[in-house]
Amino acid sequence: MSEQTIHLELNDEGVAPGLPTPTDPQDHIHDVPYRPVEFRDDDLPAALERGAAWLRKAQQWLGEPADVIAVHLDYDDRDGYPYYNLKILCNEEDLAGVPLAIKQGSRS
Repeated sequence: MSEQTIHLELNDEGVAPGLPTPTDPQDHIHDVPYRPVEFRDDDLPAALERGAAWLRKAQQWLGEPADVIAVHLDYDDRDGYPYYNLKILCNEEDLAGVPLAIKQGSRS
């Protein structure tokens, strides 16, 4: 059995540069553990729609279903903050592009 070395190119956030990023300024990808991708809004359907759109783009980029560990919904009732906080907890390796690197390595 031989070990395969995988070279990953990561940006400052620790994710693959080609990974689609959430488009709304209130949404972002968190640091480890679990790499939650957060969608915040006062309108829950809007947050869910943005989360679903991002997940579709990420899966298309990956070329396979993303490994979603959990979906967490919370609220923030402080003044000046969006009320709903939707987090999609993703496998760190997917966001780093490991499945893509493996596919590219097997083509070499």
